[in-house]
Amino acid sequence: MPTEPVGPRAALAVDVGGTKLAAGVVDETGRVWHSARVPTPPGGDGDTVWQALVGLIADVRGAASAAGAPEPAGIGVGCGGPMRWPAGAVSPLNIGGWREFPLRDRLAGLADGPVRVHNDAIALAVAEHWRGAGVGHRDVLGMVVSTGVGGGLVLGDRVVDGTSGNAGHIGHVVVDPAGPQCACGGFGCLEAVAAGPRTVAWALANGWAAPVADGRSLVAAARAGHPVAVAALARAGTAVGVGIASATALCDVAVVVVGGGLTGAGELLFGPLRQALARHARLGFTRDVSVVPAALGADAGLVGAAALVLAGDRYWSAD
Repeated sequence: MPTEPVGPRAALAVDVGGTKLAAGVVDETGRVWHSARVPTPPGGDGDTVWQALVGLIADVRGAASAAGAPEPAGIGVGCGGPMRWPAGAVSPLNIGGWREFPLRDRLAGLADGPVRVHNDAIALAVAEHWRGAGVGHRDVLGMVVSTGVGGGLVLGDRVVDGTSGNAGHIGHVVVDPAGPQCACGGFGCLEAVAAGPRTVAWALANGWAAPVADGRSLVAAARAGHPVAVAALARAGTAVGVGIASATALCDVAVVVVGGGLTGAGELLFGPLRQALARHARLGFTRDVSVVPAALGADAGLVGAAALVLAGDRYWSAD
């Protein structure tokens, strides 16, 4: 008679972003057995990105198996939005080759269990609520400030999906009605002001220069005291603080967890963020909100994606 496998269950986790594709095998304790990342093919068509993802998944599954990881019980995915949820047809603003790309259906051919695709920022919120900085709190807003700006909500210990699966998408809260146009077509969205590439572009337009003009170089310049770099990060942090003030008034969360590449700036971003939040969040229940950096670092997206499969009673409602 066959016996049940001993030890924690695991899932294959995938994190799809505008600059990188990541995959890993994660168990239900939150342990990442093996993970790897590759650049998202720039300007590629949908099939180019898909083939890069398929190759990455194959490599990760092989390496995790060799390390003794449990066999994945399904595939969980965090992907940039917007998307049609729960169908998993994705149209990430930062991956031009994917428009209505049937990601869930494509991955079903690679899975030995359920495939669950959700917004990447929801995956971060789930990860931090499940195994990170939000543990012990029933009501958490998770945010990603990176190539784009996104968010996800866990209220009453459960993910809030919304009608289309995009609930909590704080990146498209308007923080400056007279602000720059966003990739979504609107004006003054938080993403249009505070996303990493937008922050770098603002710094370049205002006199900063670097051999490699990216977020890491900008943060390094700010730490070295370059006034434009400091101002660029302060501008981004202020916008994030304004967006959080609005979101906390609407959702009454206890904790806001902020992750993503730009948060590597530390207090250069979080200082202006907290100042803006204190200025705009004046009600008693909004003044008490705690804003903290994500605890799971670069693995947060993978851990949250795995939780869609491994803790689906709290984080997946569509099956």
